[in-house]
Order: sequence, then structure tokens, then C-alpha cells
Amino acid sequence: MEMPPAPLILEGIPMPALLIASDGRIATLNSAARASMGEDLLGRLYLMAFRQPAMADCIEAALRNNVAAVTRYIRQKGTGEQIFRVTVTPVPSGAMCAFEDISEQEQVGQLRRDFVANVSHELRTPLTALMGFIETLQGAARNDAAARDRFLAVMGREAGRMNRLVGDLLSLSRVEAQERVRPTQMINISQLLARVLCDLRPVQEAARVVVELTSEPDVMVRADTDQMAQVLTNLIENAVKYGGSDKLVRVVLHQIPRDQALRSPAVRIDVIDQGEGIDAVHLPRLTERFYRVDSHRSREKGGTGLGLAIVKHIINRHRGRLMIASEKGVGSTFSISLPMGEVTSA
Repeated sequence: MEMPPAPLILEGIPMPALLIASDGRIATLNSAARASMGEDLLGRLYLMAFRQPAMADCIEAALRNNVAAVTRYIRQKGTGEQIFRVTVTPVPSGAMCAFEDISEQEQVGQLRRDFVANVSHELRTPLTALMGFIETLQGAARNDAAARDRFLAVMGREAGRMNRLVGDLLSLSRVEAQERVRPTQMINISQLLARVLCDLRPVQEAARVVVELTSEPDVMVRADTDQMAQVLTNLIENAVKYGGSDKLVRVVLHQIPRDQALRSPAVRIDVIDQGEGIDAVHLPRLTERFYRVDSHRSREKGGTGLGLAIVKHIINRHRGRLMIASEKGVGSTFSISLPMGEVTSA
């Protein structure tokens, strides 16, 4: 049976693949390799095309010693990296290299490692404090009533902090699991917003902050009640806590004729504070897990670093968008927008 020519065989491989001749030059490559790596590879020496020692060693072993191997090849792509798992196989005419793009897998793995490291760090601090106070109460402060009361108060705060962190982690996990499932319930978001503000009144009074609500009546939106309440609570509570004492926080619910990003009419909620503002360099990263502008202040206020990440995932589930604008010394505006296709007025 006659074998088809090499280029035709390579075209049948659904990933970038190329053939290196016995003289070390790239003899042919399939369309996936041309699209990914460029036409200029054809005819070049592999040592010039792939200037990474591990890759060169595998090709050399296939060409000279008839040994197959698997290696990694990393190339720049835009502002990031593209990572390939490369299978190098000796063939009668040279060596065939098949490139499997594992960039996404590597990114997911790195995100998982970063997440575990961050959770460990967040739990270690309160756990260390608790262990230290327990040892003190078991020893030197055993009979010191004043110290005992003071330590127990701190231990209660640290335990509460761990409880909030675990709660937010569970909430984030649930939100991510449901992100592709669109809500089906119609809710009165005007009433929900008023209820959230009522629930947050003790927080407002403790922070000496006035919250002013401007809302269109009885706006109905297709949404998950609990999740939308979580979004509104998080955004308004953050504005109250970080907006500065004796300042005004404005909450505005209104409908707009057209949201440019959603390309449709939309309902929008703006939470506007008069706090210190946030430097522009931090804005793109505010929704990352555990990212904080001021870690010490956030922990003092009881923050876990997960609130805005949860908000982002909930808004994504609702096919809306989260917008953040801030100016140092002026304040910040956190806005959510939902497409009017999912919204009607009662």
C-alpha cells in the first residue's frame, strides 16, 4: 500500500505539526503550524527556529539516536506566553514534532496554586493569633480576669474573620458552579434595594454615613433574589465602610436607553461614595480573588478579599457588567448594569 506524501499526513493532524529532515532543516509543516508559528519556519535549521535547549536536545536525540521524547516549548504571544507540550518522534525521513497547546491548562494550574496559597495565608494569620492567645490563657494569664476578657474579645474577632472567609469561599464556589445557568425568576429590584438599605442601617449608623437612595419604582428584573441581594449588600456596605465617616453615599437605580457595552437598553445601579478614592493602577485588579488596595485596612474592616470577585461572577451569570470608576481624593463609583432584554417595568 502506497503511503501518502508527508505534507498530506501532517495536514491530518489537528494540532501544529512539522517534519524536520535528517539535515536538521524544517522540511514541511501543516496549516495549523503555519497559522500558529508562521511560514518563515520552512527551510530553517531547527537550532535557529527553536532556541530552547530542552527542545533542541529532544530533536537531536530523535535525529541521531532514533529516540522519541516529550518536552515543553514556550513562545511569546502578544503580552503573554504560549506553552506547548511537544512530542518528538523519529521517522524514516527525520523527526516529526507535534505541538499540543497547554497554555490554558497551565494557567488553570497556576490559578489553583495561587488560590490555595492565598487561602492558606488568609487562614494562617487568625489561626496563629488564636493559638497564641490560647497558650497565654493556659499559662501566664490563667488567673488574670482583665487579660482574659481582652484576649477572648480578640479571639472572637479572629474566629469571626475565619468564619466569614469560609462563608465567602463557599459562596464563591456556588456562584462559579451556577455561572452558566441564567436566572429565571422575576424580582422587583427596587423593593430589594430598599430592603438591603434597611438591613444595612446599623452599619450606616455605626460608620456615621448617610445613604441617599434615588430609585425608579417597581423595576422588575430577571434575577436570583439571594445573589442580587448579595451584590447590592457588598457594594453598598463597601461604600459605607470605606467612604469615610460623616460622608454621603448615593445609590441610584435608573434605566438607560442604551448601554454601549451590552448593546441594548439597560437598568443600572450606581453606588457612589465620597471616600479617599482608588488609584487607577488598582482598578483592573479589584475583582481578583484576595486582591486588596490596603490589606491592613481591609482586614480591620472585616474584609476577606473575595467580595468583588463574588460580585463579578454573579453579574456575569446575569449577563450584565460591573463597572468601577474612581478618582483619588474625590471618591468611587461602583455600577452594575443589566440588559433591558431581561428587564421590564411592573
